[in-house]
Amino acid sequence: MDTNVFINNPSLTLPFSYTFTSSSNSSTTTSTTTDSSSGQWMDGRIWSKLPPPLLDRIIAFLPPPAFFRSRCVCKRFYGLLFSNVFLETYLQLLPLRHNCFLFFKHKTLKSYVYKRGGGTNDDGSNKAEGFLFDPNEIRWYRLSFPYIPSGFYPSGSSGGLVSWVSEEAGLKTILLCNPLVGSVSQLPPISRPRLFPSIGLSVTPTSIDVTVAGDDLISRYAVKNLSSESFHVDAGGFFSLWAMTSSLPRLCSLESGKMVYVQGKFYCMNYSPFSVLSYEVTGNRWIKIQAPMRRFLRSPSLLESNGRLVLVAAVEKSKLNVPKSLRLWSLQQDNATWVEIERMPQPLYAQFAAEEGGKGFECVGNQEFVMIVLRGTSLQLLFDMVRKSWLWVPPCSYSGGGSGSGGSDGEVLQGFAYDPVLTTPVASLLDQLTLPYHGVLDF
Repeated sequence: MDTNVFINNPSLTLPFSYTFTSSSNSSTTTSTTTDSSSGQWMDGRIWSKLPPPLLDRIIAFLPPPAFFRSRCVCKRFYGLLFSNVFLETYLQLLPLRHNCFLFFKHKTLKSYVYKRGGGTNDDGSNKAEGFLFDPNEIRWYRLSFPYIPSGFYPSGSSGGLVSWVSEEAGLKTILLCNPLVGSVSQLPPISRPRLFPSIGLSVTPTSIDVTVAGDDLISRYAVKNLSSESFHVDAGGFFSLWAMTSSLPRLCSLESGKMVYVQGKFYCMNYSPFSVLSYEVTGNRWIKIQAPMRRFLRSPSLLESNGRLVLVAAVEKSKLNVPKSLRLWSLQQDNATWVEIERMPQPLYAQFAAEEGGKGFECVGNQEFVMIVLRGTSLQLLFDMVRKSWLWVPPCSYSGGGSGSGGSDGEVLQGFAYDPVLTTPVASLLDQLTLPYHGVLDF
């Protein structure tokens, strides 16, 4: 039997590759299925006597890889993914879900263009794929996206959905997909032609907000950062299809292509010199926030952590006799003041700087975890804000290893905060706005 066959549909690829073994101590895995005090297997008669609602609640706590394995146990477990009763229980427990990171290969020489696999053939084997990292278990998984057509690149993730944007310049098409169940929903095309704009995504159980900014195509050969537009739909019946928002601040330089959503605002980095752009969704206004130590920053990144905006960057002030370091700042409620919350220990930074070699790095955060990816290497560094611990992460074997963690041609790993969710009913709100997605798009 082919282990890459998706359990509920033989034509789909398993969202998680069947390599759930880990290099960690095997006793960790055993403890989940045995009585920790006696070392004996739990009596099957106990499981058989549990009421179905209680058993469903227990299964709802399983991380996604374990849940998909459990579907092989019996017909009832197999059908839980289609059970409204189970999914309602599951949604009630969403605040307790795992916080992960989802990485994709992308090329640095041509920003934001996503490369599918390692070859150039179009025989159907070159499918889009991502690499899921669980910071709680320090374990990598592989996610496949066979239903995403060619010519799209990943741009963000929120609420269990991953956004994909068409590469072709012009009126961009955006897809929202749930990689665990293979669902895809299409947004209406944006209203203004753009090249590679910055895109922000915020998905809650009852609403979807998308903001697209910059890279306006004013002619076939000219691009300027002039405008932004927003999309909104919610369960209350209100929707706004790509309404033009207030103009971007003057002299914007949006290079990262990323936005971070924190408490009703989208944030993105502005370059040359460094600053932070903030877009208030309800107030429909952009403001520019001065970055801390902006003249001495290198490789700055924005991330969300437990409801606050965090800026991570290397600081180089050699002329002022201040040790080089990597620091984290938190933006305060006045939306103007930054407070340093953490600094990498100097011995670790010396090792970090030697490995990084001035090539730069990218950061992505999810709740208390911060993942730092070194460009041009296969190294990632994980920081736990709660435990104040730093850990070098084992390289992702699925990404091909080697330089850059992404393969050849200057590829690196581009990461997003990702919360694996078995069901995303909010995506059904898009059905009333666009034609159903059938997996093939005509351009």
